[in-house]
Amino acid sequence: MKHAAGTLIFIARFVVLGLALAFVVGLFWPGSGERLRARFGLAPAATTPASSERADAAPASYADAVATAAPSVVNIYANKIVTEQALRMYDNPVLQQLFGGQPTTYQHREQTLGSGVIVSARGQDYVLTNNHVIANAADIQVLLYDGRIAKASLVGSDEETDLAVLKIDASNLPVIHMADPQQLRPGDVVLAIGNPFGLNQTVTMGIVSAIGRQLNSSSAEDFIQTDAAINLGNSGGALVNTRGQLVGINTLLIGKGQAANAEGIGFAIPVATATKVLDQLIATGHVVRGWLGADYAFVPVAANSGLPAAARGVQVTAVYPGGPAAQAGLRPRDILLRIGQHDILDPADLRRHEAALKPGSQVEVSGLRDGGPFHLEITLAQRPVMGDNATLEQ
Repeated sequence: MKHAAGTLIFIARFVVLGLALAFVVGLFWPGSGERLRARFGLAPAATTPASSERADAAPASYADAVATAAPSVVNIYANKIVTEQALRMYDNPVLQQLFGGQPTTYQHREQTLGSGVIVSARGQDYVLTNNHVIANAADIQVLLYDGRIAKASLVGSDEETDLAVLKIDASNLPVIHMADPQQLRPGDVVLAIGNPFGLNQTVTMGIVSAIGRQLNSSSAEDFIQTDAAINLGNSGGALVNTRGQLVGINTLLIGKGQAANAEGIGFAIPVATATKVLDQLIATGHVVRGWLGADYAFVPVAANSGLPAAARGVQVTAVYPGGPAAQAGLRPRDILLRIGQHDILDPADLRRHEAALKPGSQVEVSGLRDGGPFHLEITLAQRPVMGDNATLEQ
């Protein structure tokens, strides 16, 4: 019995001694336990939830992104000569009572505030901005980030995407870096940089609310929706990601009556669209788009339609007389499912596909007519300016 008690006391002494030794080693040589586990091939200790949360936390500041992008954003001042109708009153009080006044016109100068982004294309530097900022401008001045003022000339503009390209007389321009368009997702943090209300360089932050937003059913273009504040003067400025790369060109497309009641709804032209328009405006001064000559809507889902509830494609709602679709025999109420080698997802998808095709090229469209399949070869024309088209055949 005494022998067993002595053995237990001996073991207890060594356990206490081992714990004390471990405490001293951990106190004076922190991290030695991890090194020993690594040396003997043992798994490292699991990361605590707190450290995981710290690793995934958002940065405390976006100052680096702003410092990267801001020098490429410029202020634009477009001076316009506006002609307005007026009445010139007669000097004679009797004539004033009889005729009121004589119709006349007068001109005055107005200045439009906006923003722009310095981009590079075809080995030269340009300023990309909104068309509505410089439309009908007699004189365009650009204020650079470093304080220089440069005179700008118009290279070309596109009313449908609301984009314009300027060439400025200045050197050593800081060109913005373009983001990968495929990487942008709803929920990404974005920063809007511009010149709202003439306040010069201003940064607002938000997220991408949606992508692929179509604001005009007859347009082939789509937009980025964001809740970053975009005010008057921000038009043409940069929407950038948290690395300071350009993801879109800010624009103001909601009417004043709607904008007065809107909160957290802004739009930007995606960088992929802006790049395509930029190249065409530099090359030719205008944008050329293919046109089928028809209007479309979503496929109606009715009990007797014979189509699944999630049917893709479009229904032809109207055909322009004398247009490419009419000449090929396309009819209202036809269901289009495929254009060329591409399945048609919805009306916006078809608009993008036809706009990307060259006028004069032929394309096969296929779908359903009265429940049966059909195929047509259509020779595309150049897309006319929307609003100037002839009466539709419906």
